[in-house]
Amino acid sequence: MAGRPPGAPPQTTATRPGAAPASEPVTARLRKRLRRVRRRLRTAGVDYFRGGAADWPVLCALALLVPVMILLNIWIPDWAPPTALVLPILAGALLLRPGSLVVLYALAALGLSAESVIHTGQRVASENPEAYVYGVTPGAALVVGAAGVGGLLLAQFRARVGVPWWGGSTMLFDLRERLRVQSRVPELPAGWHADMALRPAGGQSFSGDFVVAARTGPGQRLLEVVLADVSGKGMDAGSRALLLSGAFGGLVGSLPAHDFLPAANGYLLRQSWEEGFATAVHLVLDLDTGEYELLSAGHLPGMQRLAGAGRWEVKEAEGPLLGIYDGAKFEGVRGRLNRGDVLMLCTDGMVEAPGRDLAEGMDRLMGEADRLVPGGAPGSGAGAASALIETVARDINDDRAVLLLWRD
Repeated sequence: MAGRPPGAPPQTTATRPGAAPASEPVTARLRKRLRRVRRRLRTAGVDYFRGGAADWPVLCALALLVPVMILLNIWIPDWAPPTALVLPILAGALLLRPGSLVVLYALAALGLSAESVIHTGQRVASENPEAYVYGVTPGAALVVGAAGVGGLLLAQFRARVGVPWWGGSTMLFDLRERLRVQSRVPELPAGWHADMALRPAGGQSFSGDFVVAARTGPGQRLLEVVLADVSGKGMDAGSRALLLSGAFGGLVGSLPAHDFLPAANGYLLRQSWEEGFATAVHLVLDLDTGEYELLSAGHLPGMQRLAGAGRWEVKEAEGPLLGIYDGAKFEGVRGRLNRGDVLMLCTDGMVEAPGRDLAEGMDRLMGEADRLVPGGAPGSGAGAASALIETVARDINDDRAVLLLWRD
């Protein structure tokens, strides 16, 4: 044979590379084939649930379920009423694309018609037609039709978003958790304490208020905190807050303190949102000396409790809202946190209420904080931020956030 070295045995089916030996048991070959089939099915399933494969296998499975429901309705109508067709319709709403879902609905409508014709024939053929209670009632047809309309709306929403039905909720949960983790104040050196709480309007999951905090500077001896309030509230502002928190998180520590708010202002202006403004306060705190600077963009002033004097002092910085005009200037105010002092930052949901003056709301907030964080004693302020929301702004239909920093 050409190309075969002299003396080499001829290649047969049993010895050819890649071929199964003739002596291989039949059971072993079957196991290999089953493994290949399982691997292909698993790959197809993963592709489908990632949204990258056709949905015709699911459509075929649900289409086969329709005649099964029809047969069960004919054989055991007490256990399988006509409204049982809602089951494949709901499954299709969660798993199929809108075009495939319409095909399934057409099959379900044909099945409902077939059930009606068959039960009508059985009623006529029965000895006592008046006693025959099975069939497709107008109410059953209405229930199946309503489920179909709702399912089609759900499928169209999934197609517009571009994620599977379970993927959308998972993505939102992941985004919410990322925002919550980003809002945590990093671990502070001994003697420093922080407590932060945030409540969205109406008990929703997303808020227009958010916090970004990070340790920066040489040796991470600076604490930078940004407390922001996006225009709107609840879910209306939640998407903008998610976007801005990521952008602000990238800016904190990457720019000098006085450049942060101008950069944030430019970012909002580039978004061209209809409601594109936000307020923010930027705190830069030296954890060695206790000296700090507050820079504000139309935000509520900070409030500091002076342990030595036993009173509160308002720290108001000057600056316009973010996203209003280019070239805005932001002037900071400086201060120092001595031992026993408390610094409080909050959003307007904590102090604003219909029929109440802003100064009155701030006085009430400082009074409650005076009671909840007495003297900055170790552990005395644990849970104080949440307690402030519950006592001062529990029933206010607005996003609320409050941050407390104190020093032993």
